Amino acid sequence: MSDSRRSFLLKSFSASTAAWLTANWPAEVAAAEKAQAMGAFTYFTREQAAEVDAMAAQIYPTTDTPGAREAQVIYFIDTALVTFASDKQDVYAKGLAELSSQTGGRPLGTLTNEQQIQVLTAMEKTPFFRTVREHTITGMFAAPQHGGNYKKVGWTQIGYDDSLNFRAPFGAYDKAEGTW
Repeated sequence: MSDSRRSFLLKSFSASTAAWLTANWPAEVAAAEKAQAMGAFTYFTREQAAEVDAMAAQIYPTTDTPGAREAQVIYFIDTALVTFASDKQDVYAKGLAELSSQTGGRPLGTLTNEQQIQVLTAMEKTPFFRTVREHTITGMFAAPQHGGNYKKVGWTQIGYDDSLNFRAPFGAYDKAEGTW
C-alpha cells in the first residue's frame, strides 16, 4: 500500500508546484536560513511539530527509501507557515485542534501505525489534511535550503541532478545542418 501511495505522490508533483516554488523562492530561502540558523521552529511549538511530523511520516512513509521524516519536511512546513504560506496558519491551528479531538488528546505519534492511519483516513478530506499533504510533498522535493529535502533525499528518489551540468540532447545537434 505504501508503494502505491508513494507512486501517486511522485506523480502528483507537477510543473505547477515547481512554478509556485520558483515564484516564492526569495521568501523561502530567507526564512529557511533563519530557522536553520536558530535550530528551532519559528511557527510550531515542539508538540505541534511532533504532530505534523507524525502526519507527514504517514503521508510519505519510510520504506526502502527515506520518507518525510528523513527529509525533515517539518522544517520546510514550519518555514512555509511564517513566509509564503502564512495564510495557512489558521488551517493548521484548527486542524491541530481537530487532530487532538480525533486522538482523544493523545499525541498522534504515540498511536500504533494502524491507529494513525485510521485517524488520518477519517481526516483526509479536510482542508488541514490536504494542506499538510501538499506541504509534505513540496518539502520532499524543494531545494534543501528551504528546510526540507534533507541531504537531497527527495531528489535522489526522482533522479534529479542538481549539479547544473547541462548536456545538449543527443541527436539534433550532432547532425549536419539541413539534414534530419
